[in-house]
Amino acid sequence: MSFIQFDFWSLLLNPFILMFVTIALGLLFGKIKFGKFSFGASGALFVGLVIGWAVYKYADQVYKAGDDGSAVYKVATNIFVNNNGNVVSDYFFSASLVFFISALGLLAAKDLGVVIKKYGAKFVVLGILITFVGAGVTYGATFIVKGSNAYAVAGIYTGALTSSPGLGAALESSESHANEVATDYSNLKESEKVAAIKMINLGDKYKLSTKNVPAKITKDQQNEYVKNAVAQVGMGHAVSYPFGVIVVILAMNFFNMVFKFDVAEEKRQYYIEMEKASQNLKVRQVKQVPFNIMGYSIVCVAGYLLGSINIYMGPLGYVNLGATGGVLIASLLLGYIGDIGPLHFRMDPKILSEIRELGLVFFLAIVGLNYGYGAINACISSVSGLIVAVLGFVIGAIAILVGFIVGRYVFKINWVMLSGALCGGMTSTPGLGAATEALGCDEPGAGYGATYPFALFGMILFTILTFKLPMV
Repeated sequence: MSFIQFDFWSLLLNPFILMFVTIALGLLFGKIKFGKFSFGASGALFVGLVIGWAVYKYADQVYKAGDDGSAVYKVATNIFVNNNGNVVSDYFFSASLVFFISALGLLAAKDLGVVIKKYGAKFVVLGILITFVGAGVTYGATFIVKGSNAYAVAGIYTGALTSSPGLGAALESSESHANEVATDYSNLKESEKVAAIKMINLGDKYKLSTKNVPAKITKDQQNEYVKNAVAQVGMGHAVSYPFGVIVVILAMNFFNMVFKFDVAEEKRQYYIEMEKASQNLKVRQVKQVPFNIMGYSIVCVAGYLLGSINIYMGPLGYVNLGATGGVLIASLLLGYIGDIGPLHFRMDPKILSEIRELGLVFFLAIVGLNYGYGAINACISSVSGLIVAVLGFVIGAIAILVGFIVGRYVFKINWVMLSGALCGGMTSTPGLGAATEALGCDEPGAGYGATYPFALFGMILFTILTFKLPMV
């Protein structure tokens, strides 16, 4: 009898081990200098993509081999059965996101009043503009990539602009739209019937043609159409999302080099602007505490609840801010208020910065681990997957570039605020982390928070409209 048992392979698939190993290696990679540039905390994302791809591939082999009673099979089964194919559970993802966003919001809250007064309307325009440009480029790409379907296009759009709430709207709209198409099959045009049959055939269950299904499809075939349509949204999002994230991270680190402006000077000018703008604004003096666990917990709970509220918006259906938007707005508002009775929300920036950094590296590592296989496999296994990846990168790049040009040269917004607004317009939390790290300050969080709700509205609106437009 052995007194010590150690199963290396099951431990290798353990989400705790994977997260910490990814973070450690990612931060080491982030320290490597490429000229004057280094990835910093974003290194966790890139290392996570590679590790996630390798781990998913190994777990898939173990799971398909069948139950042999081993610990590694149980861990692999957990990935595919309980986590819906994610290497790390969504609970870890949500927790890391809440820690990062809440700390960042509290850090940026002190300037919220001045920021809204000075830039408010401009942030509204940027939020709608960036999402509109992204939608336009995505739809325009269907004229280049023949055989596109509205479902995959909607997924590519939400992935390229890194929007989880947008994905939720796309999944809901796709299911509703697919049900309408499937039940109305007999009244479709011939070209639409061909597209519907092609969608049904995407699964392994059927190999149909319009010749043997000329009039109507069975209930089971209708269900297969809906299932495959929703899966197409998920596929487009999963493949394009990492490349959308990469676009924003690169933009935050390289726009200053490409457009030749000095980040240090931008920061200096920003603080001068804020000081002038705040002279005519009454600022309430708030006591700062080292850290208030009760206050911090209230921020997280209130934000999560706020993000869960569904608001009816007519043709758009029910819309919510999600965890990101809810926690960010709650932390900005409560941080701006400062305190309510015994609850203190204005805390030591050093402590909040550590929490922000911890949440960020976990968040980036989990994004890499969960999306690594889909992203890398799409690039190396098929031409269509590679096209989706390229589209995700191009759509994200054009959307953020247009936002930058309008924000900087038309609205004359300082880079400190504009960087946050661009990330808000892209609804990109990883990008916001890159912006705060590249600038060495937390002020971009206020621009992100002011732009995000309007970008979210634009994302949902244009995602729904995607299903109303003809695909070529």
